[in-house]
Formats: sequence, structure tokens, C-alpha cells
Amino acid sequence: MEWIAIESVNQVRDIREQQGLSLLFKHSTRCSISAMVKRRFEKDWEQLPADLPLYYLDLIAFREISSEVANIFFVHHESPQLLLIENGECILDLSHGDVTVEEVLSVLAN
Repeated sequence: MEWIAIESVNQVRDIREQQGLSLLFKHSTRCSISAMVKRRFEKDWEQLPADLPLYYLDLIAFREISSEVANIFFVHHESPQLLLIENGECILDLSHGDVTVEEVLSVLAN
């Protein structure tokens, strides 16, 4: 699996318009906790459906986009943060230690 880098607000708007599921991971490249959460998630991400788009937002390089993510999906900004989007709606908002593949899979199973 590979991350799809988010580098514009238009990409976030496109995610909102997509049908189906998408994952969006917001990561602070200056935060050791965020780095640990990202590594742990990547270690297990092969368990996710192969066709699930995995988007990655570097919060340090693209701070303004993070604010748009919060506005578009009606979530509070956190870092690290993982959003599961279904048909343009955020159906799962995880942060810090709660960001796990297991949590995503439990929502996908319902």
C-alpha cells in the first residue's frame, strides 16, 4: 500500500465528493508521537482493503489544508489524526493512540 500525498485543498474537496471509502491521515513530521503512530499504522495496513485510498497530509508543510479538513469534514483538528470518510462524510475520527488498523477494520465490519 502507498500513501497519496495531499498538497491542495482541491484534493480534500475531491475526497469529499468521492463515493465509497477513503482514509485520511494527518501527520506532524516534527512530532515523535505522530511518527510512532504512523509507523504502527503502516505496520498493519496490509490488513485493510487493497482498494481503500490512503491519503496523507503533512501538517507542517500544509498547515492551511488541515484547517480545511476540519471545516469540510466537521472534525476538530488533532495530530496525529485518522479520518475514515464514506461518501463524503467522516464516519470515524481517531487521534493519537486510538489510530489503529484494528479500529478502522471494526468500523468497516459493521
